Amino acid sequence: MSLTLSAADWLALLTHFMSWSLLAVGGALTTAPDMHRYLVSEQYWLSDGQFTNSIALAQAAPGPNVLFVALLGWNVGMNAGGNAGLSSWWLALLGVLITIVGTMLPSTILALLATRWAHQNRERQAVRAFKQGMAPIVIALLIATGWILAASYGSSTKNWPLWLATAASALLVWRTKLHLLWLLGAGALLGGLGLV
Repeated sequence: MSLTLSAADWLALLTHFMSWSLLAVGGALTTAPDMHRYLVSEQYWLSDGQFTNSIALAQAAPGPNVLFVALLGWNVGMNAGGNAGLSSWWLALLGVLITIVGTMLPSTILALLATRWAHQNRERQAVRAFKQGMAPIVIALLIATGWILAASYGSSTKNWPLWLATAASALLVWRTKLHLLWLLGAGALLGGLGLV
């Protein structure tokens, strides 16, 4: 994929990631559906596969979940450079810098200020209600992210084994204390055998 980005496009990328940073209740991954809408569906800066693969690779790698943001920026930069030559690498690094700074700076400042204030006012009913009210929002945002990622694999009738494994894993996480590494290992085994 090859595209041309102007300075205004890079600035728009920064401002979008800054706004997503402030909306990322529950982590950066909860804003993935809107990132997909903007980067893939509206701007066509990434393909659906690049978006999904960025999230999958970042989730498989050790480290924080926010790594997928850097991979999204990397892919936008590589696409802007035509995926060839040294200029692609520089643009990819620029994409990483823009997306990481845009994601980390606003939320870090807000978290520092809000945490200090919430700790000082932790006994207020409004603070307790806010904390309790955010839980369903975070869960809904994570479900929306899962829906976007699952949709890239096609219809549920075609990939019913994958959907069945997903539902079984969700049920096991919900109802048992089975360690997640066992589920990841089972998923890897099923994938390696070609069953999902």
